[in-house]
Amino acid sequence: MELYVPILVLAVLAGGFAIFSVSIAPFTGPKRWNRAKLDAYECGIDPTPQPVGGGRFPLKYMITAMLFIVFDIEIIFLYPWAVAFDKLGLFGLVEMVLFIVTVLVAYAYVWRRKGLDWD
Repeated sequence: MELYVPILVLAVLAGGFAIFSVSIAPFTGPKRWNRAKLDAYECGIDPTPQPVGGGRFPLKYMITAMLFIVFDIEIIFLYPWAVAFDKLGLFGLVEMVLFIVTVLVAYAYVWRRKGLDWD
C-alpha cells in the first residue's frame, strides 16, 4: 500500500490546486466587462453572423480535429515503442512499420483529397 502514497499525494495536490484556482479566479480576475470582451474572438476577423438556431459548423473543423487525434495517437504509440525497442526486437519493428504504413495511407488519402488545404 505504501507504493501508492506518492500517487495519492499527487492526486490530492492536483485536486487542491484545481479547486484553489477555480475558487480564487472570481476574486482576482478583471471586473470591467464590455461588449468587445463578450464577443467571440475569431483571429482578428469580424465574426460572421450566426443564425438564431445556431447553424452548422464547416466540416473542416471536424476533419482537422480527427487528423489531430490520428496523429496524436500515432505519437502515443511511437514513444513507448522507441523506449522498449531493444526488448521488442524484429516483431516490434514489423508491427510498428505496419502501423506507420497504415497511418501514412490515411495521411496520403487526406492529402490527395485536399484535406490539408486551408483555403
